[in-house]
Parts: sequence; structure tokens; C-alpha cells
Amino acid sequence: MKTHIVPAILMTLATFVLLVVVYPLIVWGIAQFAPEKGRGETIAVNGKVVGFAKVGQKFTADNYFWSRPSAVEYNAAGSGGSNKGPSNPDYLAQVQARIDTFLVHNPTVPKSAIPSELVTASGSGLDPHLSPQGAEVQVARIAKVRNLPEDKVKELVKTHTEGPFLGMFGPSKVNILALNIALDQMK
Repeated sequence: MKTHIVPAILMTLATFVLLVVVYPLIVWGIAQFAPEKGRGETIAVNGKVVGFAKVGQKFTADNYFWSRPSAVEYNAAGSGGSNKGPSNPDYLAQVQARIDTFLVHNPTVPKSAIPSELVTASGSGLDPHLSPQGAEVQVARIAKVRNLPEDKVKELVKTHTEGPFLGMFGPSKVNILALNIALDQMK
């Protein structure tokens, strides 16, 4: 019996030290070479942190570009999707409510022109980006509310559009927090 218990206890202690001490120290050490030392890329305005570059935020005011809906209310501690299938009646009602709300606030946009990303949540529920089309469909509302020429708002979207990674991997995208900050800084 002693020949089995002592090795089991030693193996448990060795595994504990490896997984609870050594591995976290290695990951922490590698993170020290990452931007912001692994704490996440923050976005600051006038010295005050207003958000994270890689985490979506809720924007619903008419004078801002709206972000993609979140299944987790933009809670980075509990990211995830709704796990409701496309035929789930609750999910369909939620999407229809989002469409109706969007149309009320954007009366010049036909229903068929609403990009799906504006009425469906991403898999993580934290996506900070929209496609350029998702931002452009909101230009008329924002220009009207802010009393700006539509061309200036369209140009702002264009300058904040990031191309695909290395010019070929993934879609073009617009970070909504960065775009809204730039919108606030427009004169």
C-alpha cells in the first residue's frame, strides 16, 4: 500500500507545483513582452481610459455609431454566445426587436439593407468591430443628429476602416469605439 500512496502523493505535489506555480509564471513572463504587458490594449481620451481596443461596448445613442449587439451585455468576464439556434422563437423575436429598433432610429434605411451584424450577436458577445457596411448604413442618422455633412461622416468611416490582415486574411473592419471617439473629436 505504501508503494502506491507515496508515489501518488509525490505526483500530486509535482503536478500542483507545475500547473499552479511554474506554468502561470511562464505565461506571465511571456505576457511581459506583449503590448501593455498583457493587461489589454486600452484606449484613453484626455488621459482617461474609456475602453479596451479588443472588447466591444454598448452604444445606443443616436449621435453615435451603434456597435454589434452582445449576448452577454459586453461583460468580458463571461463572454459567449446565446446558444440559441436560428429557428428558436425567442431568438427570432429578439432579432426582430433589434430590426424594429434599428428601423425606428434609421428610417431612411430599408430593412433589406441592414447588415446582419447589427441585429445578431457575435460568438463571443464582445466583438468591437463592424464591417464598413455596418458603419456606413448609420451615416445618415449620425450626420442628421450631429448636423454634419454626410460626406464628412462617410470619410471618417473610411479613414477608420482597417483592411484585412496582411491584405488578404479576414474582412475589412471598423473599430466602433475608436470611430465614436473620432466622431466626438470632429469640429
